[in-house]
Amino acid sequence: MNDTTAKKPDLSATTKGVGKLAWEETQTLNEGLSGVEIIGNFVKKLPNSPGVYRMFNKGGDVLYVGKARNLKKRVGSYAKMGGHTNRIARMILETVNMEFVTTHTETEALLLEANLIKRLRPRFNVLLRDDKSFPYIVITDDHPSPGVFKHRGARAKSRDYFGPFASAGSVNRTINAMQRVFLVRTCSDSVFESRSRPCLLYQIKRCSGPCTGEISVEAYGGLVQDAKRFLQGKSSDIQSQLSGQMQKASEALDFESAAMYRDRISALTQVQSHQGINPHTVDEADVFAIEQRGGLNCIQVFFFRTGQNWGNRSYFPRADKSLEPEEVLGAFIGQFYDDKPCPRLVLLSHEITDQQLLGEALSSRTGHKVAFNVPKRGEKRELVEHVATNSREALGRKLAETSTQKILLEGVRDAFNLPRIPKRIEVYDNSHIMGTNAVGGMIVAGEEGFIKNQYRKFNIKSEDLVPGDDYGMMREVLTRRFSRLVKEHGIPDQSQENDEASPDTANFPPWPDLLLIDGGLGQLNAVRGVMIELGLDGVVPLVGIAKGPDRDAGLEKFFIHGKPSFMLPQRDPVLYFVQRLRDEAHRFAIGTHRARRKKEMIKNPLDEISGIGPGRKRALLHHFGTAKAVSRAALTDLKAVDGISAQIAKTVYDHFNENG
Repeated sequence: MNDTTAKKPDLSATTKGVGKLAWEETQTLNEGLSGVEIIGNFVKKLPNSPGVYRMFNKGGDVLYVGKARNLKKRVGSYAKMGGHTNRIARMILETVNMEFVTTHTETEALLLEANLIKRLRPRFNVLLRDDKSFPYIVITDDHPSPGVFKHRGARAKSRDYFGPFASAGSVNRTINAMQRVFLVRTCSDSVFESRSRPCLLYQIKRCSGPCTGEISVEAYGGLVQDAKRFLQGKSSDIQSQLSGQMQKASEALDFESAAMYRDRISALTQVQSHQGINPHTVDEADVFAIEQRGGLNCIQVFFFRTGQNWGNRSYFPRADKSLEPEEVLGAFIGQFYDDKPCPRLVLLSHEITDQQLLGEALSSRTGHKVAFNVPKRGEKRELVEHVATNSREALGRKLAETSTQKILLEGVRDAFNLPRIPKRIEVYDNSHIMGTNAVGGMIVAGEEGFIKNQYRKFNIKSEDLVPGDDYGMMREVLTRRFSRLVKEHGIPDQSQENDEASPDTANFPPWPDLLLIDGGLGQLNAVRGVMIELGLDGVVPLVGIAKGPDRDAGLEKFFIHGKPSFMLPQRDPVLYFVQRLRDEAHRFAIGTHRARRKKEMIKNPLDEISGIGPGRKRALLHHFGTAKAVSRAALTDLKAVDGISAQIAKTVYDHFNENG
């Protein structure tokens, strides 16, 4: 690939301050020119070759990423007056700079485009919002007694992986079924090696007990092979095999073994009945269907592997209302498979843009042929229609939730006399025990409910605080939060409303329209003091929520500076909504505090010693038993530990014997 760039630095570089001068020089050169004129100047220098282009606004933010078979012709279309949709016209108007990467083929350009869209999240592209990796089931064949586990991330060649599954819940249900049917272990290797007697799972017939030799290695290996066959879609063969074994045990009057086989058959039958649609003509496929309504898009995807339904997931990509379903679906699929394995068959509800090209691109990357198909009849068509029905239902639920949320936000505006409907509400709470492990939590809500990727936690760092000083903790949290906000985004212009804001991370407004504080007048005054110090008095509306007498829900008092305290009617939906916000902030702060406290409780003195990593720590603990015994050990004893050099032994000894 060749980089033909207008001196706009790569994003990874700008974060380090590299190339800033070149970008400012380019802005100066383009000053006073319209977007069409700027694009026209770039077109003159572009080659007639495939590639990817990026458009930037005056702030250096990426507006759009596109690919082209012919860069000169594609970008040239933007330099023509008229004939553009409102979305494209706005994009051209905001463009002050462009960057280009030429590629050898259009296939390369397509893959690079998908990668850049996911990484840069441009405002005018279709964006895949939920991009969590899919979970798999892994069988650890590199262990003498393999275990079955849930797995995300990189995969090792020495292990067998089955998936992807649509959700962690789908994996957990499958693993639970495998425990009941195949009695395979799910404990970690360290727990396995430390057992001296079988655990509770063995007692309740969820594990065969390979850790303590309750089953031979050969017999356990047979159970693991059956588990693999089950994940490969051969559950009917396994059921026949178990049925035969039950019959033999019964004839031999071994009724205990017969009962065990009966229970395993029952568990397997239950699994088969809960797998939903299991197609006969589709062994491995992903099925996509899109539904558009009310300005929203819902894309439903079902995963079929080894002839079994391994779950489904709904996505709500951000896309302009003017885009047709096939355009949204095509852009979505390109991003979807950017970092995920692709099956040999992908069934679609609509013919997508660049369908053949996308198939070729994914085939070249995965090493096997990938076919895209929009079935017209038969079982495959029935599958797509079923997925489309799920997509319509999911979108209907989303629209209902969004509509309800908007009504509640309008009620919040009226209840607290806000200048506009809040698009971003931030709620703060603290948690500690007698001042120890103090943390602050911030949760965020908007038009689509809780925006969890915007939550933040704050470990209280100030050493001057009196333990248990809630006001001081709140001052520290708000000072850190809004100092950074001013530094990164500047003080907002209160006369303008961000109509382009959306719950997507890239464009969700950074500044809150309402700040709720869990506490009464004292907490509110502490927060207001911070705002005055930072020059933000009056920029963000502040509301304090004091719990009612005996902490009764429904009797909360609300405090706003300059106004008398007030209460909302007990059955007011807005009151319930605010209670939910406060409870979520409390839950998040408590959870963060517990996690920090647990981490402190299990902290090991060896963790504080430089040069002692997990391996050396394990060696020391295996040799001496406890960290306390390590602290009392003589230097010669430390040197005798496998993997501990004389220098490391001296470091450990000196750490515990400062005066020695």
